[in-house]
Amino acid sequence: MAKKLYVGGLSYDTVEDTLRATFSKAGTVESATVITDKMSGRSKGFGFVEMSSEEEAQKAIAMFNGKELDGRNITVNEARPQESRPQGGGFNRGGRGGGFGGGRNRY
Repeated sequence: MAKKLYVGGLSYDTVEDTLRATFSKAGTVESATVITDKMSGRSKGFGFVEMSSEEEAQKAIAMFNGKELDGRNITVNEARPQESRPQGGGFNRGGRGGGFGGGRNRY
């Protein structure tokens, strides 16, 4: 069963091919993803690597946690399950709010 790893502290120059090539030294890489900002397209400095087995995932953690990749010391550990987030982007769209009082001019 595949095991997902969190990789933090990445250089903004690190790309998915680099992650895949690096982690393939520990075993079979199912997927490698660098998380990017939706607006700018720039890396957020972390990503995920999915190894094909628990053993390979543990080997990758031992090999790469605290080691240098593209000039930065990276953090590698087991990824936590994604937490559910409220729909709608987090903005309160309902109810009355703010604005200006109306009716008459106040001088």
